[in-house]
Amino acid sequence: MKKTGIDWGEVNATCDAMSPEEDSLARTIVTQMAEKWTLWTMAVLAEAGGPMRFSRVLEQVEGVSQKSLTKTLRQLERDGLVTREAFAEVPPRVEYAITELGMEMLAQVHPLWVWASANVKRFVEARERYDG
Repeated sequence: MKKTGIDWGEVNATCDAMSPEEDSLARTIVTQMAEKWTLWTMAVLAEAGGPMRFSRVLEQVEGVSQKSLTKTLRQLERDGLVTREAFAEVPPRVEYAITELGMEMLAQVHPLWVWASANVKRFVEARERYDG
């Protein structure tokens, strides 16, 4: 097996230094990153390069329902990954934008996406072996 370059002692020390509340929040954030619409929504906002209206985000995140997108955006806003700005206009207008923290998270996730994409054939082969 290849060496990963991961210093497991450092990883464990970082985790051990967290309070139970910090550990719980870190686990929650990682779990949310893996939810169906989180990264796609963030990527749409990042690629836009500026604020987007809810309806434009809804159009670009194919397959997401209005309810699911609303839930996703609220959670991302709560965690500081996106901002929401409401304008007192008729009709009301709301815009969302990715934050610096959100961009930092995407920069960490991007290599994982590239790796997964580059290894799709290996996943297919593994699944065929397993299923066969």
